[in-house]
Amino acid sequence: MAKTPVLGLVKTRLGREIGPAAATRFYRATAAAVLGRLALDRRFEVILAIAPDAGVATRGLPARLARCPQGPGDLGAKMQRLLERGGPGPVVLIGTDIPGIRGRHIVEAFRLLGRNDVVLGPADDGGFWMVGFRRFPRTPQPFRRVRWSHAETLANVERNLTGWRVAHGARISDVDCALDLAQQSAMLGRRVLPVG
Repeated sequence: MAKTPVLGLVKTRLGREIGPAAATRFYRATAAAVLGRLALDRRFEVILAIAPDAGVATRGLPARLARCPQGPGDLGAKMQRLLERGGPGPVVLIGTDIPGIRGRHIVEAFRLLGRNDVVLGPADDGGFWMVGFRRFPRTPQPFRRVRWSHAETLANVERNLTGWRVAHGARISDVDCALDLAQQSAMLGRRVLPVG
């Protein structure tokens, strides 16, 4: 899942702390790096789900990837729609603003879906960076009554998954604020915010 990388429309919380231009540069650089790494991995297919829908034709994201619109609604409605789209096989959704995502994380998620109904990738802030569904014989509906961007977001989703087999993938930190950005830079041993 990606947003059209337009100034003031991406990473708005981060932008309030470091400025919208710097936050947009971070998003563009991180999305390009994540998509570049994953698009080269032959173990899975990458489809770019774009918001807003008109951004499907944008030139600010890799052109070689198949694209689709996210559609209307809140984050939960968009994820539910994307997870139900297509054939009966497993599907995994990620965001494109998390510098630490590697192909091995996606492969592990699909492996976990071989014997579970749902896979979640916990984030340090109480949310999640990844969700995947097995989609057979039916699809869960875990995104109702979820408080988004909150310390209880993952717990809300897990509550909605009672009775389903749920596995957890790797814990990866996302970048929502300046402190997250500094921690990611320290962990990766380099600046994750481009300058200039």
